[in-house]
Amino acid sequence: MVQRAGSADLPLHGGRVPRWLGDRMTRLGAVITQAIVIEYGREEFLRRLAHPFWFQSFGCVMGMDWHSSGITTSVIGALKRGLAPLTAELGIHVCGGRGRNSRQTPDELIAIGDRVGIDGSRLATTSRLVAKIDSAAVQDGFDLYLHGFIVTDDGKWVVVQQGMNGEKRQARRYHWLSEGMTSFVDCPHAAIEGRGQGEIVNLADRRADTSRKSQLDLLASLGPDRIVREMVAIEPGRKTQPSAQPLLPHLIMPAHHDVREENVNMKRLHAALAAAADRGPEDFERLLLVPGVGARTVKALAMVAEVVHGAPCRFSDPARFSLAHGGKDRHPFPVPLKVYDETIRVMKSAVSKARLGREEELLALKRLDDQARQLEKYATGPDLKEIVAGEFRRSSDWDGRSVFGWEPRPEASCAPRSSVPSRA
Repeated sequence: MVQRAGSADLPLHGGRVPRWLGDRMTRLGAVITQAIVIEYGREEFLRRLAHPFWFQSFGCVMGMDWHSSGITTSVIGALKRGLAPLTAELGIHVCGGRGRNSRQTPDELIAIGDRVGIDGSRLATTSRLVAKIDSAAVQDGFDLYLHGFIVTDDGKWVVVQQGMNGEKRQARRYHWLSEGMTSFVDCPHAAIEGRGQGEIVNLADRRADTSRKSQLDLLASLGPDRIVREMVAIEPGRKTQPSAQPLLPHLIMPAHHDVREENVNMKRLHAALAAAADRGPEDFERLLLVPGVGARTVKALAMVAEVVHGAPCRFSDPARFSLAHGGKDRHPFPVPLKVYDETIRVMKSAVSKARLGREEELLALKRLDDQARQLEKYATGPDLKEIVAGEFRRSSDWDGRSVFGWEPRPEASCAPRSSVPSRA
């Protein structure tokens, strides 16, 4: 039986992903997916998507706002675009999305079923039921606006959907996984993200079985009008009994935009940076023979390698993964496009050769991750403010870019951002 894995707060943010970042997220998301499928299989990829901490880290390493609700929309969109040309190779299909796209999910699933020979109608029913449970059976004050359904050629699936509470300016993300599920109404969620905000009516919990049956009995014996009269007669202000639902571990994504040292496991960050300095020259210059892959790119690759190979317990601080490629809003620093593009190039090379049976480059990434774990106990380094300040100093060298524009050269730092020459 699938159990909830945890919960987290997500500040509700608006805005759009700029084209220059969205295209790169599409490419990096696709190649990371390929690497995971090659190493661990597509069912493991579904398990990763069902893990809320990994999902947030995945979005962070792709340069999205590290703490916001927008990660959900952008990751689902990037995967839908990036995996579409790879469906024949991977057997993974991404359906749905935000708003109007979410309502097209059942039709997409039926079409996939007809194409690959699985029961698309049943999947379409599952899609509607999952959405209905999180919008009606779980009454937690969040209105669904995004529904992503990822399914494989053999009918395994994961659902990631998100609701918003406009008054509180918060979002809640829900994760579902078909693996091990025996019932849609007895604790089916793999995880629900969102801070507890008072008592929740959750009729999708096995402990609500008696309540579900009683509600059906009441409806049959009294009828809806009588039930309404009985409810009105109940004494106002009556206190409810405390919820018996146990507290779950949850990830709190704070409202502040800057990444602070309290948001990052510094031992793991220092270990990744030390592993990049140690293994980078030995593996990447010799194996990849790409002079442009500098030390900064290897640092980013160390964090990408952890997203590919890391165990679930290693993603308790998603903010750390924003140190790979920054963020579109300049937090923790502008997206270094030269580094980002080199990361994609290295990953594409490693995946392409691995498909041909030459796994040296993928193994180099795994050694990078292994080395970081070995160094974790004693690696030291600068504090987070120093690391971020260093990124800002070099930002223009690495074609740093954000939604505010290109980062100016140091000598032009006093000039308005709008005066910085445009680059492709």
